Amino acid sequence: MQAWFTAKAAHPDALVFFRMGDFYELFFADAEAASAALDIALTHRGEHAGAPVPMCGVPAHSAELYLARLIRRGFRVAVTEQVESPAEAKARKAPIRREVVRLVTPGTLVEDALLDSARPNLLAAFVQLRDRVGGAWLDISTGMFETTSVPLAEFPALLGRLDPAEIVVPEGLDLDDPYAERAAPPRDAPPVDLARKILAEAFDVANIDAFGTFDHEEAQAAALALEYVRSTQAGKLPRLSSPVPVGRSGTLAMDRATRASLDILAARDGDTKHTLFAAVDRTLSAPGARLLAARLSAPLTDVATIVTRQDGWVYLIEEHATVTALRATLKRAPDMARALGRLALGRGGPRDLAAIRDGLRAGADAAAALSGMVPRELADARDVLTPAPALAAELTRALADPVPLRADDGNAIQPGYDGELDAHRHLRDDARQIVAALQVEYAQRYGVAALKIKHHAQLGYVIEVPSAAAEKLRANPDLVLRQSMASSARFTNAEIVDLDRRIAEAADRAGARERAILDHLTKLVLADAGGISIAADALAALDVAQSAAHLAAPGTWARPNITDGTDFCVQGGRHPVVEAALDPGDAFVPNGCDLSADQRLMLLTGPNMAGKSTFLRQNALILILAQAGLPVPATLARIGVADRLFSRVGAQDELARGRSTFMVEMTETAAILNQAGPRSFVIVDEIGRGTATWDGLAIAWAVLEALHDTLRSRTIFATHFHELAGLTGRLPAMRPHAMQVKEWRGKVVFLHEVAEGAGGRSYGVHVARLAGVPAPVVARATTLLAELEKRGTGVGEDMPLFAAQVSTPQPTPHDPLHEALAALDPDALSPRDAHAALYRLKNLLNDDA
Repeated sequence: MQAWFTAKAAHPDALVFFRMGDFYELFFADAEAASAALDIALTHRGEHAGAPVPMCGVPAHSAELYLARLIRRGFRVAVTEQVESPAEAKARKAPIRREVVRLVTPGTLVEDALLDSARPNLLAAFVQLRDRVGGAWLDISTGMFETTSVPLAEFPALLGRLDPAEIVVPEGLDLDDPYAERAAPPRDAPPVDLARKILAEAFDVANIDAFGTFDHEEAQAAALALEYVRSTQAGKLPRLSSPVPVGRSGTLAMDRATRASLDILAARDGDTKHTLFAAVDRTLSAPGARLLAARLSAPLTDVATIVTRQDGWVYLIEEHATVTALRATLKRAPDMARALGRLALGRGGPRDLAAIRDGLRAGADAAAALSGMVPRELADARDVLTPAPALAAELTRALADPVPLRADDGNAIQPGYDGELDAHRHLRDDARQIVAALQVEYAQRYGVAALKIKHHAQLGYVIEVPSAAAEKLRANPDLVLRQSMASSARFTNAEIVDLDRRIAEAADRAGARERAILDHLTKLVLADAGGISIAADALAALDVAQSAAHLAAPGTWARPNITDGTDFCVQGGRHPVVEAALDPGDAFVPNGCDLSADQRLMLLTGPNMAGKSTFLRQNALILILAQAGLPVPATLARIGVADRLFSRVGAQDELARGRSTFMVEMTETAAILNQAGPRSFVIVDEIGRGTATWDGLAIAWAVLEALHDTLRSRTIFATHFHELAGLTGRLPAMRPHAMQVKEWRGKVVFLHEVAEGAGGRSYGVHVARLAGVPAPVVARATTLLAELEKRGTGVGEDMPLFAAQVSTPQPTPHDPLHEALAALDPDALSPRDAHAALYRLKNLLNDDA
């Protein structure tokens, strides 16, 4: 157990997966935690300090499945392997030596079973230097490595964009939930000079300025990330692309609250079905899905780059033959980037080599499909799709099709590729024929027709004859009796012993030779890793382009006109997620939105359930799609790029952090007022509804003025404070709009249409009835509402308005007849119920008389 104690001391915060033959075993508290998390049996092995040692274990061949479950439950796992053979340990007269070969953490995964194929798996490190935060993030499954530096105030937005699986920070840099739950144990960042040296040595350059300009905090974060990864990989670094400083490339800033409210990649409950990504995803490969997710997470602010992306998919819409060939190629394109990542870490297998082979083939076919004059984005991808034709040919010649999962399964190399391997295989695979021929020869040689050559687990190959013939063979000096039984006897000779040894060794030699060939092929792949990685990225970009073309081809999604101005004019806009969720045959009611300079603030009123929140979100999602370079769900759109997007839609509390719903609302409102500007896009819903009526109206009024007069942002401001429409004369760039409804036979019909003008009612009592609030309560609310509306006041020209207090309406006297009448719903009564109700009312009338 000393090896276990050593491993545990080095990794006290991790579960130790301790290799014992064909199992990984866990001991002490690790075993207790793992058995509960994995729902496996907890047993005991031996004693320590006079007490039984708790133990549980999992089979080594299925360890990935158990690791995935542990990682999802928040554990870190130190994998301890046997690093010598039993024979080597026996020669040393010591226990088999074991060492921690890897620390499995959420941000350092490479196995397909542990990863989401459609999402990047980022490890991020952050370092604060004065009022700035340096960030570095990498994905060791693909080799991507990027950095940035942002003001401290923008740190939450950066975290929201990256959404890393694991975060490394020094002591003192605080993370808010949910990111605090993803933090690794704190680690000190290296000093600036040492950080730059670490990076230069890792990428074999004299100075990291060869890759671009890195601020001090940026370099420290990058070195912190590298050193953390090195510590999880037993001192080794995976293959990573050189770090790319991306902080100076413009992306649309969105904070965590905005991302959460818009369900871009995942809903607040973790669901991924009803999201923007799911609504627009038409990719055909895992790398394409990851790139699409990345583009939706970080829409651009550079008009030229956005237009370049648009040109690519617009071209494919018209080129039917090209896009058909491209889709057929992409459907069979494997995930080269992640296969390359596993090979670089020494955890790859034959299927990863086959993925490189098939990916290179797919790249060549995609390049052929894009022959001739094509837009820049497609041309740039085509030009890098065939980085290593000689490697592709060698892999095709060497690898079987299909290949096995593991090298130890054998038969990964094609027959005829290597003569020595073929010879070992011949002896291994043809042993049955060799033994059968030898059996015939021995039967004739020894004169025993019933002679058999059999394989015994302990004795190996033996000559077996009936007991009656045993004496005849005993007399032969070439044979040695190995075992006598009641009905038979077993013999051996030098030839049988040699055959047994050669057959056993042939399998071992075939396996060793095959592993050597696979190692050679892996080295060839890694020698061309840079070009392969670029080709993999190009295939992903082509996949995103064809996905956009597929989305736009039917004609219901448009190419937006992207400008450097502050336009936002959408005709026939639709909410992509809601539309995708509609039942077949149901149609989404489209609405336009014009936030031109002279009407940049829309005041949106109307009842609950009429579609205000849907309209707010749909325009924010249209902005995201447009700046990601994708089609938008509209008939026409002209959009000036925004630098920031703010969404304060929906209410929820954070009681664990001591924040009520209203406090969360005000915190998010403060973020908007402190950060938004003339190029920002803001959608807000129900500002001030979490407090007393007059307090809330005052807050909403003041925020509305700030957005109009000071921030001058393009804004959709939804509210139930209909009185704010009275500010139109004082806020010239504000236009009141309302969700349209119809009242019919005492009921409200929601039209889901937006039209100019101010709404007059919220119809909250009607919604309460639809929700199933008991009829007497609804009736009482109706009575009180009528009284409140008589005594209320509005926002007129002589503002502010809070000099006079509104008197509280007094309860009406108890009147059983009126209450019974108010509680009746004529539309819900059957003839029998109506008849009975009339008798009750008549009785009440008689009682009053």
